[in-house]
Amino acid sequence: MKVFHHKSELSDHINLLKGDGKSLGFVPTMGALHEGHLALVKAGLSTNDFVVVSIFVNPTQFDNQQDLVKYPRTLDDDVALLKTLSESTIMVYAPTVEDLYGDKVLSESFNFGGLEHEMEGAFRAGHFDGVGTVVKRLFEAVKPDNAYFGEKDFQQLQIIKKLVSSYSIPVEVIGCPIHRAPDGLAMSSRNTRLTKEHREAAPFIYKTLKSAKTKFGTKSAKTVSEWVVKQFKKQSLLKLEYFIIADTETLKPIKRKSTKKTYRAFIAVYAGDIRLIDNIALN
Repeated sequence: MKVFHHKSELSDHINLLKGDGKSLGFVPTMGALHEGHLALVKAGLSTNDFVVVSIFVNPTQFDNQQDLVKYPRTLDDDVALLKTLSESTIMVYAPTVEDLYGDKVLSESFNFGGLEHEMEGAFRAGHFDGVGTVVKRLFEAVKPDNAYFGEKDFQQLQIIKKLVSSYSIPVEVIGCPIHRAPDGLAMSSRNTRLTKEHREAAPFIYKTLKSAKTKFGTKSAKTVSEWVVKQFKKQSLLKLEYFIIADTETLKPIKRKSTKKTYRAFIAVYAGDIRLIDNIALN
């Protein structure tokens, strides 16, 4: 398996592949790979000749520096896991910060049409400027035909689609279903940092989302939201940061139900000092 640390070497190799008419899929990650990431890579392999997996912990999208320091970095294990899928059709791009950012580790400023101000954007200052900066640079380095993102980060997925549209980047952005553990917890690299107690409590998040979906069929968004808040007040190990029912296109919180719109419920919860997010389609 080829592992590239410099975008110039990666670019040279990709140019050779594209010169031969090969199609290229791309799965950007921050490493600490799990089955959810592998599902994205499998989706890429199913429709492309080759897949590039980037492994890069991006400093500009962390509003909490302690979270950046503690984020797991497991490149050798990640490469070994990817080899279980393919050693010949997967490439890894694991750049240094300097390779992507040069000597100025700064975010660009983006206008995503208001998508960046909702939910995660409201609670994590500058987060989506950091996401937009690194994804734009990765797209420029990899030049993929198709890029795969998990719907666990649904707001991020919508923002990446906006980025591609705004900058006329020639890549198809494909959203893939949330990959869950058998008990329903959405797969996340942060799950490995949960204590045993918090890991046992965490499936309550998805259980609550499923119940909220059922209630949304007959009750108002306000009633459902109030019910969710009450459920988490009973949970000593989990602290609700937000629960929001929003329009899937604008990500604006719902004001009144419309049969012409689709909605999702979004949630962020602290399990100790580990922040977990999830979402579910409601209609």
